[in-house]
Amino acid sequence: MYNGIENITICDHPLIKHKLSIVRQKTTGTNEFRTIIEEISMMIGYEALRDLELEEIEIETPVETAVCPFVAGKKPAIIPILRAGLGMVGGMLKLMPAAKVGHIGMYRDEETLEPHEYFCKLPSAIEERSIYVVDPMLATGGSAVEAINAIKKRGGKNISFLCIVAAPVGLEKLHAAHPDVKIFVGNLDRQLNEKGYICPGLGDCGDRIFGTV
Repeated sequence: MYNGIENITICDHPLIKHKLSIVRQKTTGTNEFRTIIEEISMMIGYEALRDLELEEIEIETPVETAVCPFVAGKKPAIIPILRAGLGMVGGMLKLMPAAKVGHIGMYRDEETLEPHEYFCKLPSAIEERSIYVVDPMLATGGSAVEAINAIKKRGGKNISFLCIVAAPVGLEKLHAAHPDVKIFVGNLDRQLNEKGYICPGLGDCGDRIFGTV
């Protein structure tokens, strides 16, 4: 919970803190960085998936007939915000191998610095699915707000947003724009610097995941 807001969860877990400390280091290489981002994503995903609906189904165990809980309804949808969000998909799919994966691409106007959608491909029947939007960094919050706008325009309803680190300004902006969206954050960092980077942050997460400059 953040400032008493139930829809915001800061995942205060020792292992997340430990793994974040490794990826924060500028000397951490691409392979290790990518692997740990996936591991942290899986841990945040575990928290985000607590509210999945279950249904009781009768099965045969080696010992007896039993009624056991299974995840109900349409398969969930994982929607990464390109391109850094792709680094979180693997961890989420390890938890939900049958989940559907969509993609949303955003670019930032160089003059206004406002985000704009350039690509959106979502799974069918999106209005019936639990949706998990993933992006490692929640900085100003602009891309997250617009990505969720795009999903809602196409019928998406039951939406959660997962990130690895967030700045307070971005977290507050996203919640103000979409108070119905559940937000899960690996760590709340201190602030943004004058260039809009999260401090202490991870640097450019997309470049570090994909080994680009």
